[in-house]
Amino acid sequence: MLHRILIVTAVAAEADSVSTGLGPGGQELVPLPGGFVLRRHTDGTAPTARVDVLVGGVGPAAVAAATGTALAYASLAKAGADAPYDLIVSAGIAGGFVPLAPIGSIVVSASVVAADLGAQTPDGYLTVEELGFGRSAHPVPEALTGRIAAALAAGGRAHTVGPVLTVSTVTGTAGRAAELAARHPGAAAEAMEGFGVAEAAAAYGVPVVEVRAVSNAVGPRDRAAWRIGEALESLGRAFGLLGKTVFVDLDPS
Repeated sequence: MLHRILIVTAVAAEADSVSTGLGPGGQELVPLPGGFVLRRHTDGTAPTARVDVLVGGVGPAAVAAATGTALAYASLAKAGADAPYDLIVSAGIAGGFVPLAPIGSIVVSASVVAADLGAQTPDGYLTVEELGFGRSAHPVPEALTGRIAAALAAGGRAHTVGPVLTVSTVTGTAGRAAELAARHPGAAAEAMEGFGVAEAAAAYGVPVVEVRAVSNAVGPRDRAAWRIGEALESLGRAFGLLGKTVFVDLDPS
């Protein structure tokens, strides 16, 4: 069976790391409506997997639009090379909550959470579920996170499984980091795109998971302490492992 995986990143540097990790081989560029372009890996990965990489933009709104476009394109094809996907992965670098997710490690989402989608009240923060407006979290099947974690462990990659928070404003203070950690117990990382990818995936009934490499600690904004190059390298190595294991023998249930 040919498994079709869509990996969505925010920026080109992340997509480059993922593509490098997937290995040498041809890439077909597939234009999509709206000016988006899929990088289709035609070889280099195992023959039972076809992996498309998409640069979706920064923030949940931009990446939801890009992911939805790719899914609509695939659903209209219905068969052949552009058939719908079996799994969508939101990928990139992220801030890690210390001590759970140190710099350079990989975080795999147990859930994808919109951490600031709600309302502030005199009595505290209310989620959209509490307001009656919708949902703010997408759980990831344990079978899928378990397979990814096992592949990373077998490859010697330090990793954590936990909630990954999607925010529209990156945390820059210790107080904000503590607030998010208290509101979302076990939170491992903070990024800006996962929930947008997950919303688009859910609309088409496709499983989703978020895989992030940690470039900095969530908390006071200290550019000198960021390790973006290290995180991008770690991201590529992680997808090198997944391309040869999880993507080949996929069971996202």
